[in-house]
Amino acid sequence: MRHFQYVPKDTEAPPAGVDDMTKLAYLHEPGVLHNLACRFALNEIYTYTGNILIAVNPFQRLPHLYEIHMMEQYKGTAFGELSPHLFAVADTCYRAMINEQGSQSILVSGESGAGKTETTKMLMRYLAFMGGRSGTEGRTVEQQSNPVLEAFGNAKTVKNNNSSRFGKFVEIQFDNNWKISGAAIRTYLLERSRVCQVSDPERNYHCFYMLCAAPAEDINRYKLGDPRTFHYLNQSSCYEVANVDDAREYLETRNAMDVVGISQEEQDAIFRVVSAILHLGNIDFIKGEEVDSSKLKDDKSFYHLQTAAELLMCDKKALEDSLCKRVIVTPDGNITKPLDPDSATLSRDALAKTFLLENASPCRTKNALPLRLNLPNFMRINYSWWFLICGRIVDKINSSIGQDPNSSSLIGVLDIYGFESFKINSFEQLCINLTNEKLQQHFNQHLPLQHVFKMEQEEYTKDEINWSYVQFVDNQDVLDLIEKKPGGIIALLDEAWHLSLKLHSARMFPKSTHETFAQKMYQTYKGHKRFKKPKLARTDFTVNHYAGDVTYEADHFLDKNKDYVVAEHQALLNASTCSFVANLFPPLPEETSKQSKFSSIGTRFKQQLQALMETLSTTEPHYIRCVKPNTVLKPGIFENVNGVLEAIRISCAGYPTKRTFDEFLDRFGFLAPDILDGSDEKSACIAICDRMGLKGYQIGKSKVFLRAGQMAELDSRRTKVLADSARCIQRQIRTHLTRKEFIAMRRAAIHMQKLWRGQLARKMYEQIRKEAASIRIQKHLRAHTARKSYINFQAVSIVIQTGLRAMAARNDHRNRKRTKAANIIQTNWRRFEAVSEYKHQRKATLTLQCLWRAKVARKELRKLRMAARETGALKAAKDMLEKRVEELTWRLDFEKHLRIDLEETKGKEIANLQNTLHEMQTQIDEAHAAIIHEKEAAKLAIEQAPPVIKECQLWTTPS
Repeated sequence: MRHFQYVPKDTEAPPAGVDDMTKLAYLHEPGVLHNLACRFALNEIYTYTGNILIAVNPFQRLPHLYEIHMMEQYKGTAFGELSPHLFAVADTCYRAMINEQGSQSILVSGESGAGKTETTKMLMRYLAFMGGRSGTEGRTVEQQSNPVLEAFGNAKTVKNNNSSRFGKFVEIQFDNNWKISGAAIRTYLLERSRVCQVSDPERNYHCFYMLCAAPAEDINRYKLGDPRTFHYLNQSSCYEVANVDDAREYLETRNAMDVVGISQEEQDAIFRVVSAILHLGNIDFIKGEEVDSSKLKDDKSFYHLQTAAELLMCDKKALEDSLCKRVIVTPDGNITKPLDPDSATLSRDALAKTFLLENASPCRTKNALPLRLNLPNFMRINYSWWFLICGRIVDKINSSIGQDPNSSSLIGVLDIYGFESFKINSFEQLCINLTNEKLQQHFNQHLPLQHVFKMEQEEYTKDEINWSYVQFVDNQDVLDLIEKKPGGIIALLDEAWHLSLKLHSARMFPKSTHETFAQKMYQTYKGHKRFKKPKLARTDFTVNHYAGDVTYEADHFLDKNKDYVVAEHQALLNASTCSFVANLFPPLPEETSKQSKFSSIGTRFKQQLQALMETLSTTEPHYIRCVKPNTVLKPGIFENVNGVLEAIRISCAGYPTKRTFDEFLDRFGFLAPDILDGSDEKSACIAICDRMGLKGYQIGKSKVFLRAGQMAELDSRRTKVLADSARCIQRQIRTHLTRKEFIAMRRAAIHMQKLWRGQLARKMYEQIRKEAASIRIQKHLRAHTARKSYINFQAVSIVIQTGLRAMAARNDHRNRKRTKAANIIQTNWRRFEAVSEYKHQRKATLTLQCLWRAKVARKELRKLRMAARETGALKAAKDMLEKRVEELTWRLDFEKHLRIDLEETKGKEIANLQNTLHEMQTQIDEAHAAIIHEKEAAKLAIEQAPPVIKECQLWTTPS
């Protein structure tokens, strides 16, 4: 951006900016950029510049701007009444087609990455909404064609992640009811060299990466893998795009292909060809055994050759020969010439790019290498020079949409590549920038709604109005530099290529090269203000375009300008067993080669552009200028915009709107009806403009000339007057209808009141009669009810009493049984307690008795032992004798009882033992008594015996 030292500031402009930049007090670059930046900060990406819409790419999704309710708001709304929007431009275009009964066009222009493709999608969506195809049909055909075309024709570039590498002009056809009756898509130059050459950090066409990210089943079917393994893809380090899922895009593309009418068989064939192109790129060559011959480098190259042949359904040997050999046709016969490795590599790339040509004829050497070309007329189909596969896709899309040959009007939407300036610019960038120069010239010469500049200024002079020449940048000299014939760059390029063919034909060497072509340009355009030669450059040249200087490298211009298919490639692909591939390369009649003439991509592209400009000139153009706010492609950053200031100056300069006096008075005469009486047309037009307070207008000899915005002001006044008149008429009609309705209602009310009073009297009499009858009925009914109630009550009382007595008797009987049972239980319980107490006391008594007897016996025994110890030896002798007696007695008794026990039965053993024990107890008692008796006798004897102590021997027997 240029730096201004002193520029006036528009103090009246609101902080949020103005929606139409023609309203700015000062149209200098800082003011324009400030206004756009203020609106951009508020997500107001659309701004009017008169009738031109400026669209700033937000680099983010703003879905609320494009929902169905927004379409409803802009439908039928006057231009400028609502906020700026592309729907307003589309609606204005649609209304202009209806009101003026003429075809319209919307030209979406801007540099690469400015958002032209997305803008085109939204325009088509709105036109489908207005044309009655916003539902299923509009979404599934016209709009679903976009993802298919983008997959095969868009790629990531340095300036745009989804850059269109082709041009597209969509014709939407309307019937007499202004409903969409058909459509057609025309496509233009596709960048062929991108298939084989990709600069870092760009990508090849999206379809290659989508196919490499396909489901495993498709990966195996097409024998693909990681994109890093393919030469045509790994020339750049960029394999993915931010926020883009190639796997999901692949599935969406397949679904869109179903919608547009491409069968599964055709889809399979298309992706087989795409996969074959990738495998072709991995075929490498080395020197062969013969001189200047070549052969496959290794097994890896052989595998990719075999895979490509399988995918293309052709013979692998024929494929190898078509890459490594050429057939030269001579009067003496055909000669097979081998190719060196470099030429074989170029042949491989040429075969890959062959699928990017449409109906190009084979090039074969004859009579010592003279090349003969057969190139059909570029207008034979409306999508010439298009990717062969995409050509079939476009054909299917057009068939699915359907074209209306009886269409009365159409709206064309042009979406074509934006201005490009890369680090390395080649032939494709020259063609693309030529297209933008043509559009810029069309923009300069055809201001929206009417012609203004070159043609308009002549009309100003003819109509004798006061005006000043509009100063604008005329780029005709740039167009002449590139496309003028003879003398233009493209003409020199064709001449160099044609000269190369002649030199080859006459065996004159050296042939024309890119160095000689560059030197020819340096000599031809020396001193041209739009052409410069960079310092120390051998083949580079710089062209001063309207958007800035672009430096091109002419190294590959000659090769990229060629337009033919190698005959060996033509024969190979025509022999394919895949009908899709074979149909892409039909055999050519022999006689066509005799009538062939030279053609090139540049020449055909010039003709295409000329045809496009002629088509646009038959329509009324509407412009949308897309701009890119920053170079990093990120939201929220506003750095600079290109081409806006010139658009503002163009919109505000001159008188873009003009009407004849009759047309002007017919449309706006009722704004001042008192002036029309007794005034001529010119005076009436002047009076109307003065009364409306118009500032920017001129009255010519036969027309009224209005500046930008003045027609909108008049239309606004006209709409207001029409609205006021309509409201006045509606008010009078409503008053008349209301009065008429009131009189009818009053007459009907009187008649209804009379009928109602009679009806009311009859109703009152009937009511009195019914009341008297009802009183009698009520009296008898009450008596009957009371009697019936008493009888029922009596019966119920008896039943209740009977039940209560029975219940009381049952309860009494139950209580008696319960009392009796309780008494029995209590008696038994008392008896049980008494018995238990008795048994317990008896047991305790016996226990006490036993304990007491034992205690008494132990006490007595202790006394006896004490007495025995006192007797001394006598007692001991006596004890010994007692013991001996006891032992003998026990032994005798034991032997006796033992003999008895042995004789008794085993069953009486326990009883006998008890008896024996009892007997022994008795004997013990007797023995004890005898001992006591003996003790007493001994005691008595001792007392009676003399006191003589005599020792005696005691005998004891072992027990």
